[in-house]
Amino acid sequence: MSDDLNMQQMQKQLVLHEGMRTEPYHCTAGKLTIGVGRNLDDVGISEDEAMVLLANDIAKAEAEVSDRISAYAGLDEVRKRVLVDMSFNMGIGGLLKFKNMLAALEAGDYAETARQMLDSRWARQVGSRSERLSTMMETGEDQIA
Repeated sequence: MSDDLNMQQMQKQLVLHEGMRTEPYHCTAGKLTIGVGRNLDDVGISEDEAMVLLANDIAKAEAEVSDRISAYAGLDEVRKRVLVDMSFNMGIGGLLKFKNMLAALEAGDYAETARQMLDSRWARQVGSRSERLSTMMETGEDQIA
C-alpha cells in the first residue's frame, strides 16, 4: 500500500460503502461474498488468509476441548492435537458424543481410546484420518511428517 493512503481511513470508507458481513451472502451481482465485499467466486482467499482463518479455528477448537474434556490438561501434545483435530472436524458437540472413547481417555487407557475412535461412523467417513489419529492417540507418537 502506498504511503499516501491511510489504511484505517480506507478501511472505514469501504466498510461504510460495502458493509461488513461475517456470513457468506450473494451480492447484487449474484457473487458469493463475505467480509467487506470479498468476492469469493472470482477472488477466493489467499493461502495466507486461509492460514489466518485456520489459526483462529484451531484456537477456538482447542479452547472448547480444553473447557469440556477434563483429561485434556494431562495429555501430551500429540494426544491433545488428536482431540483438537477431531473437534475441528466434527465440532465439540460431535466429539462429546464419543462417550466410550472419552471414558477410556479419562481412565488413561489409550489403546481402548484408539479402538473406540475406530469403532465409529466418523472413522468410516474420514478413512485414513481416523487411522492416523488413532495411532497417534494410542502411541503418543507424531504421525505427521
